[in-house]
Amino acid sequence: MAEPRRRRARRYRFEEGPAALAVRVPEVLDSQYGMYVWPSAVVLAQYLWTHRRSLPGKRVLEIGAGVSLPGVVAAKCGAQVILSDSEELPRCLQSCRNSCLMNHLPHVPVLGLTWGRVSLELLSLAPIDIILGSDVFFDPKDFEDILTTIYFLLEKNPHAQFWTTYQVRSADWSIEALLCKWKLKSTPVPLHSFGADKEHLAGSSLPGRHTIEMMIISLAQSDGTSVYSTSGFSTR
Repeated sequence: MAEPRRRRARRYRFEEGPAALAVRVPEVLDSQYGMYVWPSAVVLAQYLWTHRRSLPGKRVLEIGAGVSLPGVVAAKCGAQVILSDSEELPRCLQSCRNSCLMNHLPHVPVLGLTWGRVSLELLSLAPIDIILGSDVFFDPKDFEDILTTIYFLLEKNPHAQFWTTYQVRSADWSIEALLCKWKLKSTPVPLHSFGADKEHLAGSSLPGRHTIEMMIISLAQSDGTSVYSTSGFSTR
């Protein structure tokens, strides 16, 4: 008989001066990627919290959301958020819904979007400003499907950006060739620039024990006149 899955509600607390935000998310401790908060998600959520004053009204899509910590933080900070995960992973989609309910966000839409697949849901998405993805660059066989989807979204929304964090697990993989193929560019974001270069982050002891990196991906042909800046999302 298989052992029962260990479930818990995990609390994360983001702070800056007198301001604070507490978020609770459900986790399955011995499960697949989409049911657990990985260190990359905490780092991306910290980035959103640091830039929270510019989030109200921004249209945000999280891909591969799973437990949805970054998306939930964005929604709590006033963004108009859509959460998505693979339509082939109903348990991950339910995890998105559970996270929303746990944080009193019952009206946040949850969509089944499978990387690399042009579906009706993808085609009918409303305009977006920011795409979020934490640790989506996990399995190299998925990299091109991810960037195919990102390119499609950025072509529809030329001034949008893809904010992504990932854990460095191997020195052997790179997405540079795929970025070039899909006419995308990446800009690294140093973790120290938003206070994420420490071991204990938002109540989690994990991020500082792993090598996490963040980058912002946008269309390579963008002239930079209307994209969000990494320092304050200012549009010009």
